[in-house]
Amino acid sequence: MASVTVSTTPQTPPAPEAADPAAGAAEPRDGQTPHTGSLARRMLLIAAGWIVVLLLGGGVALERSLTGQVEQNFDDQLGYLLNTMIAISEVDPIGEVYFIRPIGEPRFLEPNSGMYWQISAEGRQGFESYSLEPSQSLWDRTLTQQGDHIDHEPHFYDNRQFPEEPLRAVERTVILPGSDVRWTFTVAAAREEMDKQIARIRSILVWSFAALGLGLIGMAVLQSYYGLLPLRRIRAAIQRIRTTGTNRVTDPLPLEVQPLVEELNMLLAHSERQAEEARTHAGNLAHALKTPLTVVNNAATAHAPDLAATVIREARTMRRHVDHHLARARAVGRRSVGHARTPVCDSAEAVRRAVERLYPEVRFDIDGSREARVAIERQDLDEILGNLIENAAKYGGGSVFVTIDAEPDPDGCVIWIEDDGMGIPEEERTRIFDRGARLDTGKPGTGLGLAIVRDVAEIYGGSVELNESEDLGGLLVKLRLPRAG
Repeated sequence: MASVTVSTTPQTPPAPEAADPAAGAAEPRDGQTPHTGSLARRMLLIAAGWIVVLLLGGGVALERSLTGQVEQNFDDQLGYLLNTMIAISEVDPIGEVYFIRPIGEPRFLEPNSGMYWQISAEGRQGFESYSLEPSQSLWDRTLTQQGDHIDHEPHFYDNRQFPEEPLRAVERTVILPGSDVRWTFTVAAAREEMDKQIARIRSILVWSFAALGLGLIGMAVLQSYYGLLPLRRIRAAIQRIRTTGTNRVTDPLPLEVQPLVEELNMLLAHSERQAEEARTHAGNLAHALKTPLTVVNNAATAHAPDLAATVIREARTMRRHVDHHLARARAVGRRSVGHARTPVCDSAEAVRRAVERLYPEVRFDIDGSREARVAIERQDLDEILGNLIENAAKYGGGSVFVTIDAEPDPDGCVIWIEDDGMGIPEEERTRIFDRGARLDTGKPGTGLGLAIVRDVAEIYGGSVELNESEDLGGLLVKLRLPRAG
């Protein structure tokens, strides 16, 4: 039963891309794998960045709020004194302003005390100081007022006329009862005490937020160290696997890391199976080749007259074994690459066209689902269907039927290959899968076709079953392969 090779157009391998010196990842040195930085460093940078941004934003907002409150309280005191002055001010019959009672602020009586008041009136020539003496605290000085406008409401501003004593001033323009003159009342106070309070608030905020930021960054460092501890435990477990020969990671780990450990253990189990299959293939191949090599060696040593025939016969035997194990090895290697999605109909049509060139007198019929896909590489599916369809054409009576998705199976795709030949006796249907087993030795073949079909199908989790075809009367091969999700 010779296998059929479906010809495909060879593809030229892509040229290797030129190295880009601007690539982000550095080229790894021998024995090292490339990396993109530290998780702990990334977490710390993100945490530190947010801490700095939030603390700066919160600190600036809090500083504006507290200093604004201090300035508001300071202005409220000045406004209270201004309203008191206006409330106790009256105009005498000759048009002069006087206080009906003292203001009640002793600092107005102390020279250069930092609290000052002044009243100005609008004359015919503009603003000029009124004859009423200003506060004694001004001594021989006069407050410069913003007299280019009229303030019907209290107007607060900073007065810098005394370089050694910055002032905070409030003024208001009113018309007192019994007078038609606009009087401008001004109260000013030194900013020194208020500036000291603001400086103390800012100092407290800076040191408090600096300590809070350092504490939060320290917590982020501790969190990163403790949070990434399971990854270091995984690293230690993998190192133990490499050094001590253990084959699983069994350390108790958090739920977030457990899926990674499970995938790692599955990968280790898969690698073990791969290694075991490789050892089994090597051992089986060595055992299979041992006998033919011994026969050839003995014949050559004894100078047997039929040495050439012996070499040819045993070489064919060795070739059968090599082909069989190579087919299994290729299937195992391709299975480990990933999950394939191969359309069954496309593969069956390609095999039919190849077999038609060998058996043009055979009638082929492919029916069933055209959307069915199986989780098997295209090359392996072509090899399986090629062996089965060629056997049906070779040993059948001239008709081959292929039915795709012939039986309902949610997990697998069942493919029927039927012929109208003599079939295979039920007692021989198990032995026919052995390597080199042939029921009809009159036709060319190696006896490896069904053995390869069974081995490759089982590697992918499928199966092969032989029955009698009810429609054609010949052999019915039920091939079940895993359905692609």
